[in-house]
Amino acid sequence: MESPDTKILVVEDDASGERLDKFLSSRLPDFSRSRIQALLAQGMVTLSGKVIEDAAQKVKPAQRVTLTIPAATPTHMVAQDIALDVVYEDADLLIINKQAGLTVHPAPGHPDNTLVNALLAHCGDSLSGIGGVSRPGIVHRIDKDTSGLLVVAKHDVAHNALSAQLADRSLSRTYQAVCWGKPAPAHGTVTSNIGRSPTNRQKMAVVKTGGKPAVTHYRTLEDFGVASLVECKLESGRTHQIRVHMLHLGHPLLGDPIYGQATSSRLKSGQYKNMPAEMREALIAFDRQALHAIRMGFIHPRSGKHVEFHAPLPEDFKNLIEQLSAAK
Repeated sequence: MESPDTKILVVEDDASGERLDKFLSSRLPDFSRSRIQALLAQGMVTLSGKVIEDAAQKVKPAQRVTLTIPAATPTHMVAQDIALDVVYEDADLLIINKQAGLTVHPAPGHPDNTLVNALLAHCGDSLSGIGGVSRPGIVHRIDKDTSGLLVVAKHDVAHNALSAQLADRSLSRTYQAVCWGKPAPAHGTVTSNIGRSPTNRQKMAVVKTGGKPAVTHYRTLEDFGVASLVECKLESGRTHQIRVHMLHLGHPLLGDPIYGQATSSRLKSGQYKNMPAEMREALIAFDRQALHAIRMGFIHPRSGKHVEFHAPLPEDFKNLIEQLSAAK
């Protein structure tokens, strides 16, 4: 008898000769092919009662395939009590309004005090496992010093569904940013390939060969003279995409430590000598890239309904805009 921890399938006539991993992944859409292959390697699949570890094993009509799903193993990452702004949460996913300064995922040199550590503490036993490990499923990332919306899956089914929407570009993400100068035209689309910079491997860049396709739609919301408030909607999700594309337009984001000149150095240019003191102070005081993930929309993996979320601009971002608007 099938239980929540087992899946039992019978091979149909028209599936004769299919690879075992393909047969299972095509009929169990909640499991990715890589996850199926991992379960095969763990001896969790039997074919007519015999354990099969070979993903390329061919199936035959009327064979009984049993897949056992083991309990999620504990993660090696530690849960940490870090304050989170939870916009929405249910049994399948969370929407987080991430604060600037919080790294999303542990990495070399930054092993803890990340969003993942915070989610492990917040979610507790509600995480049923991603890829067999009891951890939150980070569907996409935003940079440490970027604020705003991020969706997190609690289990494999939600993670696979949301990742598929990210891949087919139906998961919509809209950002607001403050860039230097005034983009011309005031709205448009940047289409390019983004890859590692050929001159600095620590940076991304628009590249003529290689890289991955990237599309950003932008429009200017307000012109402050020396800077502009712009809205950017992503079609793709490449590393540092908005930051790289705005630099490519000649309008890097204000406060961007990697893709823009330091604000204090930029303001030494003669073109800013008549800038009001209040504006100068506001620009220098903003010490991160001026980028905020403000809206997100997708099909909920359980209800099948389209849902949308909004995260208001954080206080530092609002203060920057108010000072720029008042001083222009």
